[in-house]
Amino acid sequence: MPLINHRVRDALTPETIELVGLVDRCGSMAAAARELGVVPSALTYRIRQAEDALDVLLFDRSSRQARLTEAGKELLREGNRLMLELDAVANRVKRVATGWEPQLTLAVDSVISRTTLLELCEAFFAMSPPTRLRIREEALSGTLEALTSGRADLAIGIPLEPTLNKSVQSKPLGNLQFVYAVAPHHPLASAPEPITDADLMPHRAVAVADSVQRGSGITSGLLGGQDVFTVPGMQEKLDAQLRGIGGGFLPEYLARPHIATGRLVEKQMQRPTRVIAMRYAWRCTGAQSEGRALQWWLQQLAQPATRQALLERAHSL
Repeated sequence: MPLINHRVRDALTPETIELVGLVDRCGSMAAAARELGVVPSALTYRIRQAEDALDVLLFDRSSRQARLTEAGKELLREGNRLMLELDAVANRVKRVATGWEPQLTLAVDSVISRTTLLELCEAFFAMSPPTRLRIREEALSGTLEALTSGRADLAIGIPLEPTLNKSVQSKPLGNLQFVYAVAPHHPLASAPEPITDADLMPHRAVAVADSVQRGSGITSGLLGGQDVFTVPGMQEKLDAQLRGIGGGFLPEYLARPHIATGRLVEKQMQRPTRVIAMRYAWRCTGAQSEGRALQWWLQQLAQPATRQALLERAHSL
């Protein structure tokens, strides 16, 4: 029995789990081998070793594509979870030793002012902390999911209040007002106001994609059946609307400079003004206090002026 356990442990390394995930993403052993720069037989041998050690098939090879079996899917799910736990253990050890996290990851919604965010990053680095800082740009429900899944330590710009996960704390960031705007050469620019939903239907909407990785995510301000151009972030949405590719709702602070210079035309809508209550959130650490890097960011977010600037400062152009 101990011999079998050793075989399993030797086969189920983090590298093997990453290989299984790579083959699944690429769709075939050959494609995964090309991405790694190795011959397919070397990769196949590694996968076979894991299958032999577990005495299961991880991939269904009945077709040209390598599809995960149910056992393979479970291995990938549990393997990824275990690797996250290993990372968490390493981070806890480092935090206990120094009080500073080795890395702090911020999930930041694309509506948040980049100017203010980078000013905060500059102030953070001015302290010469040992913590590496990583920013993840997210959108809509993906901002909260990045936090609850363990991919981020702090989420800034959550458009909904976390209610189901007791390990997450959140506080109000502020209200974000949106305006509907189009380019001056867009057909709606000269349309009579207020603009109705029926007026919007014939025209393409520009929408930011929800960055959530599980599920279908959420949409906001779209009409069923309307043509939609989906972009990865708010800056891309602004750029598309400046070009007249479509229309849509933009954060008021982001649209205002372009409205003032005539590059965008604000249109009054028949529907109520869109105001979204934004929040920020972080994962609780139980009996232990937060690391010093997270504490610093929470102290900044506790200041009303900082919260206001994150929602009202125009992006650098």
